Amino acid sequence: MKTKMSLLAGAALGAILAASAALPANAAPAKKHHAATPSAQAAELAALKAQVQALTERLNAQEAAQAQTQSQAQQAQAQAQAATAQVQQVQTQADAQIKLIPTQVSTAVAAAAPKPKKSWADDTVVSGRMYYDLSNISQKSDGKKVAPSGTGFDIKRFYIGVDHKFNDVFSGNVTTDFQYSSAISATELYIKKAYLQAKVSDALIIKLGSTDLPWVPFAEDMYGYRYVENTLIDRTKFGTSADWGVHASGKFAGGKVNYAVSIIDGAGYKAPLRSKGMDIEGRVSVTPIDHVTLAVGGYSGKLGKDTQGATNVRHTASRFNALAAYTTKEYRFGVEYFAAENWNNVTTAAEDKANGYSVFGSYSFNDKFAAFGRYDWVKPNDDTASDKKDNYYNIGLTYSPAKIVDFSLVYKRDSVENGTLSTSNGVIGGTDKGTYDEIGLFGQYRF
Repeated sequence: MKTKMSLLAGAALGAILAASAALPANAAPAKKHHAATPSAQAAELAALKAQVQALTERLNAQEAAQAQTQSQAQQAQAQAQAATAQVQQVQTQADAQIKLIPTQVSTAVAAAAPKPKKSWADDTVVSGRMYYDLSNISQKSDGKKVAPSGTGFDIKRFYIGVDHKFNDVFSGNVTTDFQYSSAISATELYIKKAYLQAKVSDALIIKLGSTDLPWVPFAEDMYGYRYVENTLIDRTKFGTSADWGVHASGKFAGGKVNYAVSIIDGAGYKAPLRSKGMDIEGRVSVTPIDHVTLAVGGYSGKLGKDTQGATNVRHTASRFNALAAYTTKEYRFGVEYFAAENWNNVTTAAEDKANGYSVFGSYSFNDKFAAFGRYDWVKPNDDTASDKKDNYYNIGLTYSPAKIVDFSLVYKRDSVENGTLSTSNGVIGGTDKGTYDEIGLFGQYRF
């Protein structure tokens, strides 16, 4: 616009100059009294210049006014956009606050409502676990088939537990166990666990009563297939899983070091009794690197046989245990070893020793399917019957449709040479040899 106005003013000025230059040349000869004087021409030219100058200034003023008006319009537009954004922000905040009103009202109502009194059941948990099988057994002694050969359904264990928490330190547990007894041809119900617990810290947990012993439950956790078979010393009766007494356990170094020690009656959880002294069992386990567990343990005592009036208590039973395992979600592999002295000879004149080992492993194809196997070798009477040997193995496939349900198709075989051995599957062996073969579906479920 400014350029256009300047061009118009320049054009006007040029026209005036051209007109003034042409006046003398175009004038026809005339009489002297009609001729224009130089002073009159100069005045006329000055007047024209003044008019051009006024016009130019007016045009410039109009241009400046238009520019100011445009700037004010742009500022007004920016202010309008800012105001619109602010309105939108306020609206968004208001919508968010409106949405919070129901929650705030519910919270206020809940806070104002009288709270129900805490009941005993709020801190109580009921749990259960059952081991069962549907299988065929073929047991032979010196080549002849003997009981319990046959096919049938069996419940090996059925635990029902009740845990109650009194406060952050004290809690209690009662766990019952069902088991069929061939001696009375009936199902027995007895207490496996009944204890009061005081958790002083992660490093010190004290239990009074009957509860897990340091070694067998620990080995079961490493093995992972307790419902298929008892672990090494539990299967061959060189140890048990629970007993009555005082128990302490804990962990250090972020859980990498664990310990457990029990001062117990020694006769097992089925027979609480009094004797002249108490037995001791302990374990220490470490996890030096991820997935690797190393453990050692031991036992010493009279196994509850030194009761008042007993006169034939001659020896102290002792046992050493060791275990190394590698466990992940996919793989599980371990080796367990034990050596015992006078375990079955506390009241005999003769002394004896025993030792054995177990190798186990499993592989999970996915969350539902897995394969597993195990081999045990035991020499139960190294001094009194050095030729007696026990060879045991199992192999199987597992299907786990849910985390609390497992089904395993299993084959297991136990062979005892040159004598008999009391095991979790009964007495196996003979004068020369005895065998135990079992195939079937084994399972567990938990709740």
